[in-house]
Amino acid sequence: MFYSTCMTEALYLDATSEREFEATVERVTGNRVVLDRTLFYPEGGGQPFDTGVLESEDETWAVTDVQKKDTIYHTLDGTPPEEGTIVTGRIDWERRYAHMRYHTAQHLLSAVLLEEYDAQTTGNQLYEDRARIDCGYERFTDEEFARIESVMNDRIDAGLAVNWYEMDRDEAEASLNPERTRIHLLPESIRRIRIVEIEGTDRTACAGTHVERTDELGAFRITGRETKGSDEERLKFVLE
Repeated sequence: MFYSTCMTEALYLDATSEREFEATVERVTGNRVVLDRTLFYPEGGGQPFDTGVLESEDETWAVTDVQKKDTIYHTLDGTPPEEGTIVTGRIDWERRYAHMRYHTAQHLLSAVLLEEYDAQTTGNQLYEDRARIDCGYERFTDEEFARIESVMNDRIDAGLAVNWYEMDRDEAEASLNPERTRIHLLPESIRRIRIVEIEGTDRTACAGTHVERTDELGAFRITGRETKGSDEERLKFVLE
């Protein structure tokens, strides 16, 4: 997922370090609610959804799923609040921060693989304690694995700044590496693109949440591989 255009104000796009917010319930459908604004990240781009709670006076609802369709839907564990109810939302910060670290690490790894081995990322999936990335490469050797780990950890230790901002689509297409951004996959109707930039290393379109510096990631270690075909490999990694 590169960009969000929905009726719910996506606070998570800018306020990635915030943990609590107030919102109004705008719609109720079954056990799901639509809020006018939210910090809860909806599943997408390989990043899992946020969990947490909504509270109003003496009632509390656990948020068990968040999905973006025509807008952002929050699935609750009980009878939801009525439309017009003002609620306080609190995200599970430990889960969110883990996803932020792994998502930033995935961006950094994608950039390293493209730079060092011309291996384009074709897919990824993040978890709280691990992640995987699929890339276009026949098969990495043990020596190449060691090289990848070394380059990754050097860039992590360098404390590179991570920033996010919007760009006009035409400007982004003209100035960014199409192998990383894949902007051509976006509908033409999207004219403003959210860019995530790792200082001196990578700029790509992304609507995920990220840490502010690479030295927040900890040590990078490859834990395994799977062959996904004659010219594609899946790398598994952890942050320690």
